[in-house]
Amino acid sequence: MAAGENPSDSTLAAIISSSSYDAILSEKANLIRRAIYGNQIFLRGLIEITSYCKNNCYYCGLRAGNANTMRYRMSENEILHACNYGYSLGLRTFVLQGGEDPAYTDKAICSIIENIKKRHPDCAITLSLGEKEYNSYKSFYDAGADRYLLRHETADAEHYRFMHPENMSLEKRKECLFALKEIGFQVGSGLMVGAPKQTVDNIISDLRFLQQLSPDMIGIGPFMRHSSTPFASYENGSGELTVRLLALLRILFSHALLPSTTALFTLDGNWMPKALKSGANVIMPNLTPLKYRKKYELYDGKASLSLDSADNLKILVKKLESLGFVYAQTRGDVKR
Repeated sequence: MAAGENPSDSTLAAIISSSSYDAILSEKANLIRRAIYGNQIFLRGLIEITSYCKNNCYYCGLRAGNANTMRYRMSENEILHACNYGYSLGLRTFVLQGGEDPAYTDKAICSIIENIKKRHPDCAITLSLGEKEYNSYKSFYDAGADRYLLRHETADAEHYRFMHPENMSLEKRKECLFALKEIGFQVGSGLMVGAPKQTVDNIISDLRFLQQLSPDMIGIGPFMRHSSTPFASYENGSGELTVRLLALLRILFSHALLPSTTALFTLDGNWMPKALKSGANVIMPNLTPLKYRKKYELYDGKASLSLDSADNLKILVKKLESLGFVYAQTRGDVKR
């Protein structure tokens, strides 16, 4: 399968279902990534600004119905301090991530964006704050935000309904993604690999939706269970399938920015180098203050909870160098 090729559903099904394609896919994906981005790995400073969320997604530890999790909200000053610290470490993109927390009004988010940009005009700001109305997204963009991450999780309506409460809809999620593109954001979406009751046909639907959306970033990671959710009894997703899909995504979307996610690293640290050698070119080291980090419980056993950001970054950069990669101290924008 060549870069940019549009394979049939039957070809996709065969690739998704069999590990016999892994070596071939990884080699092709690695060559494509190197041709476009070289050996650079782009690092994004992740700041988990709030563990409050109004939604009740059945797979997420931050769900509103989880009374066992600890909640917090970072102040604007705390967020700015985290960005200053990240900047001193060489990071040039900051990712503000959190649940859908009504306490962060549009005005509050815009103030944070504007103040980060005043201090660090050479940096990119990525938001990952869930579903908003068009005018909210527009205000964030006008304030200086550059990118927005909003995973669709699953592009099959029936499967989406299984994973989410009735007040949420796949149609709304797609509407938000296309609105973000229209406004001018660099847009990221993605799927959950090995989500409960996920089928090969579901994954094919995800790939077809991504072809329609043509995102700048595609974030995929294995499903990771949380003990205080309705999906606590399901098995974690597969690292092998996640890496295979990363390689497939690099071939289908040659210019996309593809992260090796914390969820994949949490599943098994050995999957990170395999992901990078299969087309991934983004890692998001955590800048969230240590006092909050353990409270951001998307799933059980989340990695990188105890190391200071600087120590974690030193370990990461050394690992990248040992694998033949370079820490790119740039914004790391998509190359179209």
